[in-house]
Order: sequence, then structure tokens, then C-alpha cells
Amino acid sequence: MAFVHTQLAAGRWHMLSLAEQLGNIGSEVSRAIKWRGQDARLYQGAIDRALELFDLTLTDPRWRGARLREIARAREVLCDAITGGAAYGSSLKDMDKYLLSFALLARREM
Repeated sequence: MAFVHTQLAAGRWHMLSLAEQLGNIGSEVSRAIKWRGQDARLYQGAIDRALELFDLTLTDPRWRGARLREIARAREVLCDAITGGAAYGSSLKDMDKYLLSFALLARREM
């Protein structure tokens, strides 16, 4: 697998808090919302990066157990939102709102 976020994939991602990781994923979801319907290449790039960051988060050994299940479910809901929300009734805007709370928390942690 070729990573877009090569420095993060090299281990830097696992140095971030969970709030920072999810907040960064939220940034990509926000970008996807911005480009949806305007530029297919930029939209798809943001979606690909968001999923890649979710995958990196899922490999972080600190999140084993209940947190890992929640992270995996959030990724699943994002995939549902991307494909139209048929399974969970989810939307990119819902995911953006959910992930924004982590970005705000990460900012408070600084």
C-alpha cells in the first residue's frame, strides 16, 4: 500500500493523541464536503486520505479493545456516508460534526 501521508505512516501518527488523530481525519472529511459536486479528483483525494488516516489509527496499539471497536465503527459509518447512507442513514455532514468535536478537544489539550 502506498501511503499519501508517508511521514505519518512512518510512525509519527502514533505519537498523536486520539483526539488529534480523529480531528485530522475530520479535516479530510471537511475537505471532501467542500469539493463534493465541484471537483471529483479533489473530493476523492480527501476521501482516500480520510480512510487512510482511519486505517493508520486502527493500527495504533494504544487503541486496542473498546476504543478500537469505536474507531472501526466510525470508519464504517464514514464509508456508509460516502456511499449514500443506506445502512446507517449517515452523511458526510454528520461525520464532520462528530469528528469536529475531537478537533476541538485536541485544541484544548494543547
